[in-house]
Amino acid sequence: MSKILIRGAKVLGGEPQDVLIDGETIAEVGAGLSAEGAEVVEAGGKVLLPGLVDLHTHLREPGREDSETVLTGTRAAASGGFTAVFAMANTFPVADTAGVVEQVWRLGREHGYCDVQPIGAVTVGLEGRKLAELGAMHESAAGVTVFSDDGKCVDDAVIMRRALEYVKAFGGVVAQHAQEPRLTEGAQMNEGVVSAELGLGGWPAVAEESIIARDVLLADHVGSRVHICHLSTAGSVEIVRWAKSRGIQVTAEVTPHHLLLTDELVRTYNPVYKVNPPLRTEQDVLALREALADGTIDIVATDHAPHPHEDKDCEWAAAAMGMVGLETALSVVQETMVDTGLLDWAGVADRMSFKPAQIGQATGHGRPVSAGEPANLTLVDTAYRGQVDPAGFASRSRNTPYEGRELPGRVTHTWLRGKATLVDGKLT
Repeated sequence: MSKILIRGAKVLGGEPQDVLIDGETIAEVGAGLSAEGAEVVEAGGKVLLPGLVDLHTHLREPGREDSETVLTGTRAAASGGFTAVFAMANTFPVADTAGVVEQVWRLGREHGYCDVQPIGAVTVGLEGRKLAELGAMHESAAGVTVFSDDGKCVDDAVIMRRALEYVKAFGGVVAQHAQEPRLTEGAQMNEGVVSAELGLGGWPAVAEESIIARDVLLADHVGSRVHICHLSTAGSVEIVRWAKSRGIQVTAEVTPHHLLLTDELVRTYNPVYKVNPPLRTEQDVLALREALADGTIDIVATDHAPHPHEDKDCEWAAAAMGMVGLETALSVVQETMVDTGLLDWAGVADRMSFKPAQIGQATGHGRPVSAGEPANLTLVDTAYRGQVDPAGFASRSRNTPYEGRELPGRVTHTWLRGKATLVDGKLT
């Protein structure tokens, strides 16, 4: 295996150091390192982070390869600095059996741009009526530990309780898409001033908050772990904060787009801004940033949701919900959290690598940048600023809300167990 010497990198944003990779492992971290025959990467003050981990990615394969495949999705992940992604279960067929999750897991291993950990469905067919094969998926080669019906809410309290009880036996976690279905029938955007002015069906904050309140109480009753997907309202923040103060085993994620964009953008009627949960108000955005900074929200997760052109280039009401996010996530976090002084780069490493790996039990990921650790790393040029051009995306889909927008930061290198998957901004 080859040796790689990363020279002059700001490890987690600290003072410049050299990092020597030998094979799949970090051999040494320090000043003035040298290694005979090593490939030298001049970091020049760029920030070196542990490889990013995304707990919420839609890879679409099997069944919707017109939107994304495991190959194109993991190439997008590597481009964005990710070395591990968790693939949601809403595929066709649904990932509700050991066979399907093993298929996704093996595709990830074959393509090699990042590790792919499948998420298993909570209920058969995501229909909310009968528990899926949770134990069989956990015992499979894929070793599933996270279960979610994402895209749909597990709205039946009895089913949710049973799922929490089941996964407790092997230390798993249920990741809930918090959306009370009766309160969001016909909803097109956030319920508020803008929806009233536009005449679009409103998606009330309480539809999210009521499910979170119920589920943290269920998790407390069962003594199990619940994770809240794409938390989006100030009220949801307060519920999670209260639950954590009670010692309830709840974790939560926020997406990059909910840290930056507001429902005011829906005035354009551009379906690129149509997403589930919807873009909320400026007040919500600021509350989410503060909650991510103080640890109430544990992690950033992309909710990378690719769609083909025809599903977005249509009238608002007919458009699919979702945005791609793997290739822009770190830039949005830099703009909203680092450049605003709310987080330093060590905090970014915590929210985008250490904690998501911990929640999902991603072995070998989310590890310190130190000797003896796996060489899962990403190098970021934080001084860079440039306009987002989806034509250059590795993802098969182009439904980004940031097209033409200037964002800071650019991932220049990604290493997966010492093997470069991205070099000078180009996939290997």
